This record gives sequence, C-alpha cells and structure tokens, in this order.
Amino acid sequence: MNLDSVMDHDLQESDQFLASMTANCANETPITEEDCCAQRGFSAIVGESRALSEVLDLVDLVASTDSTVLLRGETGTGKELIAHAIHDRSRRRSKPFVKVNCAAIPSGLLESELFGYERGAFTGAVTQKTGRLELADQGTLFLDEIGDIPLELQPKLLRLLQEREFERLGSTRTKQVNLRVIAATHRDLEDMIVHNQFRSDLYYRLNVVPISIPPLRERPEDIPLLVRHFVRQFALQMNKTVSAISPETMEALAHYSWPGNIRELQNIIERSVVVHGRGHLTVKKSWLCHEEFRRESAVLPSILESATGDRDMIGEALARARGRISGPSGAAAILGIPPSTLESRIRSMNINKYQFKMA
Repeated sequence: MNLDSVMDHDLQESDQFLASMTANCANETPITEEDCCAQRGFSAIVGESRALSEVLDLVDLVASTDSTVLLRGETGTGKELIAHAIHDRSRRRSKPFVKVNCAAIPSGLLESELFGYERGAFTGAVTQKTGRLELADQGTLFLDEIGDIPLELQPKLLRLLQEREFERLGSTRTKQVNLRVIAATHRDLEDMIVHNQFRSDLYYRLNVVPISIPPLRERPEDIPLLVRHFVRQFALQMNKTVSAISPETMEALAHYSWPGNIRELQNIIERSVVVHGRGHLTVKKSWLCHEEFRRESAVLPSILESATGDRDMIGEALARARGRISGPSGAAAILGIPPSTLESRIRSMNINKYQFKMA
C-alpha cells in the first residue's frame, strides 16, 4: 500500500468520525455517571481511542519491569498521569512516587534537590538535607521536563542511571539507591544532542522504553468523554447542577484543535462551569479562537500532494535528517508535515527510522 492510499484511508476514517460526531451532537449530551469510561482499570485516565489504547498497552507491558521509561509528548497531554499509571501497576506501587520538575527548580538548586547535601557543604547549609533520590529509594523517581536539566548536571544523572549510586553535595560517601526512573519531555532531545545541549549517552540511558503520548487533536473521539468527566468533576466541586451540554457546544469542542491539549480542555470546562447559571452548559466561542496559538490542522501539504508519496520520499527525508523526526532540521520539517503525521506514516509503512541514525 503506497502513501497516497494510506492517507486516503485516514482521511476517510476522519470524515466518517466527524460525520458521526456531528450527528451525535444534534441532541443534547446528558451528564451521567456512565458516560466517563476509565480504560481497563486506569482510573485517572479517560478515553477509548485507539491511540490511547496503544499507549496503555505499552504501560501494561513496561509496568512489571524496572526498565527506564521516556515519555514524550506535547505540553498538556498527560505525561504525569501515564507516569503514575506505570508506578501504580508496578511492584513498587506501595513505595514512594517522587516527582522532580527539572524546569521548575532553578538550575543552581536542582543538584541539591536531587542529591541532597551535608551540613557545611556550602554557605547556608546549616543542616543535612536528604535529596529526592533517597526519598525515592525502593520506589519511582519521575524526572519531568528532563530536557531542561542543566548540561553540567547530566553526567551525575548518567552515573545514577548506570550505577544507581551518587554522593550528597559535600560528601565523599557513596550511597546506593534502588529506584525506577521515568523521565518525560516535550522537547526534541535528538535535536538538542545535535546542538550540544543534551548528552547522547544520557539520552540512550533514558530512552530504553520510549512512549509517545498522542496530542488531543489525534484522539478526537475522546473529547466528549473528557468533557463529561471534567463537567461532572467541577460541578461537584462547585456544588452546581449541570444536566446536559448543548449540542452547539459539544460540536465546537469536538472540532477545536486544542493546542494546549487536555490541560486546555480542562481549563475551558472549569471556566464554563464557573460562569454556568442554569440550563445547558455552554462554552463561549471566543474562548476557542486564539488563532496565534492554534496549530495548523494535519492536512496534506503540497510536497505530499504533488509527489508519489512512497517510501523513497520518506526515506530520503529521514536520511537527510539522520533519522530525526522533529525539530527544525527533522524529517517532518523537510516534508512540511507535523511530526505526529510522519510517525503515523512510518508505522503504517513499517519503515525502520533507526537505520537512518547510523547512516
């Protein structure tokens, strides 16, 4: 099957789904307890799409191991929820789940937060401090926004991943820890390696089991489920009664591209419940019209429309990008399509993108 036929099939499926979504939106959407479908025992994860199911299949596979996991996805796609799901289904579930947001902690403090320090290690260190690594011993360490970790701190993190050992600041005593590491990022680590912003050896230690979290625009069938879930959640918190969602509102939400993903949807629903008085819940269209933040829809660009769209074209782009998908010099940019679209094409055509990294 060539690329043109694959894309035609995808477009047909998309058109059929949107048609059914519009038909369903013709009637008001009631808020009932049965509407929210948590997947296969994942109580905090809402959705029924194939894209989400593939992610949860990987979660089931990797949860029983101690392998390092790298979660990749856009901001707001729920990477922390997936990290919690892995921990909760692992043999470490009764042990600590310790989160470190590498972007939120100033670089000068991140090392002491991770590794801890001894009294007198630096000015102001008047007491001993236990770091997050020790707190996560026997449990799971979640390194969120790993792409923002300072370059000078990366060798120490590499040693932790390789040897499961470290020293507190100001100490010469080596400590051993038994923990599972899950990292997450929205950044293009491969492109950062090319620009000497991220160590390749650390990348390979983190990228043992990569899991890509799909953006909300690639799982539109989950939007009604998420809407009902958040409406019920915020109505309960605010002691309000919301009996149904207007068809116009559900149709608008289903067709919006959600550049902020699930986090944006959650915020929009919370705002709508805050201002809700009586009758059907509605969302103002002006809340969904931030054009400067909206991504281009995943339509076929001219480079694919005018070409044969076969394996050779994708292979040429991957070769030029040395196997990189995302980033300004990645294969997706060369072809002029979103990285998620290219990833889908690569999977459907069984192309081994890793062979181009060695070229």
